[in-house]
Amino acid sequence: MSLLQAKNRLEELEARYVQLEQQMLDPAVTADNQLYMQISKTWSDLREVVETYREHKRVQEQIAESEALLEDAEMRELAEAELERLKPLREELESRLKLLLLPKDPNDDRNVIIEIRPAAGGEEAALFSGELMRMYARYAERRGWKVELLNAQESGIGGFSDVVLSIQGRGAYSQLKFEGGVHRVQRVPVTESGGRIHTSTATVAVLPEAEKVEVDVNENDLKIDVYHSSSAGGQNVQKVATAIRILHKPTGLVVTCEDERSQLQNKEKAMRILRARLLEMEREAQQKQRTETRRSMVGTGDRSEKIRTYNFPDGRVTDHRIGYSVYNINAVLDGDIQEFIDRLVLADQTKRLRAETEEA
Repeated sequence: MSLLQAKNRLEELEARYVQLEQQMLDPAVTADNQLYMQISKTWSDLREVVETYREHKRVQEQIAESEALLEDAEMRELAEAELERLKPLREELESRLKLLLLPKDPNDDRNVIIEIRPAAGGEEAALFSGELMRMYARYAERRGWKVELLNAQESGIGGFSDVVLSIQGRGAYSQLKFEGGVHRVQRVPVTESGGRIHTSTATVAVLPEAEKVEVDVNENDLKIDVYHSSSAGGQNVQKVATAIRILHKPTGLVVTCEDERSQLQNKEKAMRILRARLLEMEREAQQKQRTETRRSMVGTGDRSEKIRTYNFPDGRVTDHRIGYSVYNINAVLDGDIQEFIDRLVLADQTKRLRAETEEA
């Protein structure tokens, strides 16, 4: 995008922002709660870019005034000091505006569904899957987001063969979408008597959660089976079959849920997972040019496909996509992953900025 195009775009956004402000004061709008909320959200989404643009214009005016004072011998020193302060600020604001003008992922504000499954490494991979589940749950708690366990199938010694979480909070997808991929752990497993370090992996898929109205699922396309839960529980195992397995016949997708004690609740959770997967399939079909699809996100789960390594002997966590390491593995597994997320978001923004510059 050229400088002229960017300026025209910013002027349009500012005009739209002012128009929305006026609409929010209109009694006819305030009387319609749904309309008011819709306009208010659009206004809120524009606020950061408009306020940054207005600040940029103020700084630009101050620079012009200071440059005019350079001709005045008495004011030259003061003007030079002001320019020394204002020009870096202008550059910073221009960089911020370039980022804010990048096309926004329409899914960024959505809730997410995270699917975690063990891959290479047997029971150790299943244990690691449980630790990843806790990591994302703790991260969500730190952000003040709601965490809901949609499905969890336990394995033999406390691990999980399948975990599905729902994380609900504004911007959840924007923060967690780069977590999808193969996560690798290196440590001495609890089952290892010889003290040898093993390498295991778990796959993580991060899906934007679909609203009911967005994905129309025909009941005739579903095959729903009801069965007894296989969860561990001894005397707590229910005698009534409540677990649900749903087959979406047109796509072959299968979703199971046995976490709740009620058949209805399990069906509702399974349908939420199914809708998210169908939305992701539709998104992949519409955006074939994207390189990060759900299938490529998790690959085969092979150790060589890792996006991040959790190395216990060194206390190190390394994200291989950005070549960044930290040496506080316990804090990371307790949900302290914001630094990784911020760097991944920045890397993505930088990549998209470079692509736009090359196209221009």
